[in-house]
Amino acid sequence: MDSILPAFARILVAAAVCWLNFILIDLFFRLPAGGGVVGATAIGTHIERGGGAIHGGYMMGNIVSSPDASAGTLLASCGVYIAGIPGGLLATFLVFIGNRICHDRGYAGTTGAITATFIVWGFSQIGFSPAEFIAGMVIAILTIQGISHRHSSRLLAYLWKVREG
Repeated sequence: MDSILPAFARILVAAAVCWLNFILIDLFFRLPAGGGVVGATAIGTHIERGGGAIHGGYMMGNIVSSPDASAGTLLASCGVYIAGIPGGLLATFLVFIGNRICHDRGYAGTTGAITATFIVWGFSQIGFSPAEFIAGMVIAILTIQGISHRHSSRLLAYLWKVREG
C-alpha cells in the first residue's frame, strides 16, 4: 500500500511514534526512579553534576546500561524489516536475553520490542516501511541520548514528575 506522505514525513511520524513508545514504556517501568542496573547511578549523578536532572539522568543511565524500550524498539524495527513479525519476535527474545545478561530486573526492553513489532508491522500495512521506523528510532534515541544530556534529562524528570503525580 502506498502512503500519501512523503518519505521524510513518514520518518518524522515514525520518530514520534517510536519516541512515545519507548518513553511511555520506560516511565511505566520506573526507569527514572533510580539506577536499576550497574552503572546507571553513576551516569545519573554525572548528568546531574553537569546541570541535568537526577531522575532524567537515572533513566538515561538505565538506557545506556541495559536494553530498554529504545533498544527493544530499534531491534524490533530491524527484525520486522528483515523477517516481518517473526523477525520482530526474534529480536524481542534477544532483548530479553540481553536483559538477563545485564541482570536487569525490569522488562522495559522486552515490552518495547513486543509493542514495536506490532506497531511497525501495523504501520507497514498503511504504507510505512520498517526502514522508516529504523531511521525514526535513531532520531528518537538521539533526542534523548545524543543531543543534550542536560535538557533531555530535565524533560525526562518533568515527565517523571507528571507520572508520579
